[in-house]
Amino acid sequence: MTPTSKKRLKKLLLFLSLIFIALFGFRLIYGYQQVTAPSPVLFQNELEAVALNSRKNYASIKYQANSGQAPVHVDQKYEKIADIKSFSTQFDSDERRLRKEVANLDGLIQFENNSGNEGYRNLQLIIGVPPENFDTVYTKLVTIGKIQAKQITKKDKTNEYKELNAKKASLEKIRGSLLDLKSKGGRIEEYMQLENRILEIEQQLQELGVSLGNFDDENEFCTVKFSLSESKEISIGTLQRVKEALEWTIETYLMLMAVLTFMSLFAYLLLLSIEKIRTKIS
Repeated sequence: MTPTSKKRLKKLLLFLSLIFIALFGFRLIYGYQQVTAPSPVLFQNELEAVALNSRKNYASIKYQANSGQAPVHVDQKYEKIADIKSFSTQFDSDERRLRKEVANLDGLIQFENNSGNEGYRNLQLIIGVPPENFDTVYTKLVTIGKIQAKQITKKDKTNEYKELNAKKASLEKIRGSLLDLKSKGGRIEEYMQLENRILEIEQQLQELGVSLGNFDDENEFCTVKFSLSESKEISIGTLQRVKEALEWTIETYLMLMAVLTFMSLFAYLLLLSIEKIRTKIS
């Protein structure tokens, strides 16, 4: 082998070695970057299930709309819900921060569920938040832990509010008519039927009163559902990192060499074919 050939071979081997070292270094650094990723715990009971038994939170917006010549005062009722799911490797400190942020912004914890043993704990909260503080609370809570999912839903409840009021007025009118009939006397059977009907109306009015109470201005809240699950850090030893990086590097390197070899062979055959065609033409 000539000295020139030896130099070229050394340069080629050095170049190939540098590629291998670069791939190995990249994979090793990437492995260190990924090791801090926690292993999330599956969420347990969903808040939607327990929310059915919790108080409904509604808020209102009062504004003036122009309808023809006379302005109309509109009282819009709405329901606004933020749903946040997060996990944390520092569960205790994040829980303390969560409760502190809620208290600082006049939030009210309306439902709380703690479950799981240490290392796999899960905290679920339904929080009533004054409408004016909703955006601030949401902005602060999405910085707690590592967020897996978040969304805000807003529904108009004006028609539902009007229907409840209309139903209440109708029931009150029926109750008034029944009381008038009761005062006129009659047979005992008729009297008992009226009494039972009046009791049914009273019960329905009480249920309506509870539903309408959720719309009262002094009880106005928006809802934040927050689920915090505890996770553990993945701990990988140095030898394990080196082993995984070396395996990936060898596999990737061989694939890269195979591709380069195929491309070189294809280029050589292509040039050889072009040269033969030129020879025949000339």
